[in-house]
Amino acid sequence: MEFAFASALSIPSPASSPPVRRLRLFKPHPRPSLVVLAAFATPDAELENKKHALLREVQDTQRGLVTTADQRVSIQEALISVEAYGAGAAIDLAKLDGTWRLNYSSASDVVVLFEAADRLPFLQVGQIFQKFECRDGADRGIVRNVVRWSIPAFLEEQEGATLVVSAKFSVLSKRHIYLQFEEIAIENIKISEELQALIAPAIIPRSFLSLQILQFLRTFRAQVPVRSPDRRSPGGLYYLSYLDRDMLLGRAVGGGGVFVFTRSQPLT
Repeated sequence: MEFAFASALSIPSPASSPPVRRLRLFKPHPRPSLVVLAAFATPDAELENKKHALLREVQDTQRGLVTTADQRVSIQEALISVEAYGAGAAIDLAKLDGTWRLNYSSASDVVVLFEAADRLPFLQVGQIFQKFECRDGADRGIVRNVVRWSIPAFLEEQEGATLVVSAKFSVLSKRHIYLQFEEIAIENIKISEELQALIAPAIIPRSFLSLQILQFLRTFRAQVPVRSPDRRSPGGLYYLSYLDRDMLLGRAVGGGGVFVFTRSQPLT
């Protein structure tokens, strides 16, 4: 009995054993590190990352109204990193042509508008644009600084009226343009529904006079020339530090201040 039990559990001889298959263990390839990925990133991808980083830095500043010292340092560093691309190349006026929306500025003559709207409850400052007209290929053109603003209860929110500062510009070097201001105008008055109801109540037939008042306000345009034959118009030097299909960076020479613009739809 002991032998029978032992023989039942005994290990078979090698001659009678089936062939043993050895399993190969494959080691997974190590995941590439961020450093390795960055080494293979294309210049275009690097540039887009730097542009997005710049926009992230300025997005919480209310276009330059609220910034800390640390934020200004970070914005300056992000700005310089984008400006390094294409430095020294001439500005393509065909790319410059069009409408650009302001995302950030440290220029005092722009920040003062935001400060006024922050302090005065009856003033709103909406979107600010810079519109370049220089498609003809000449080394000159027209630039219009467009400020949408409003007075609540009297005008539509944010875009109740438009302030336009027009200037001619000429190219002085690869990156410098000189602005010669021509005119300041207020136009596109859009009165609020409350004011329309006060001028011409809906329950009363609108008279000829009330209709004339509404039409006058809608088509109103006041303009003040800033140059005349007997005096030289004010001007300024502007350095276009970076330009591509969707971003424009500029620096005011002398007065100081930087500008961050992104491409916008044409103004209507």
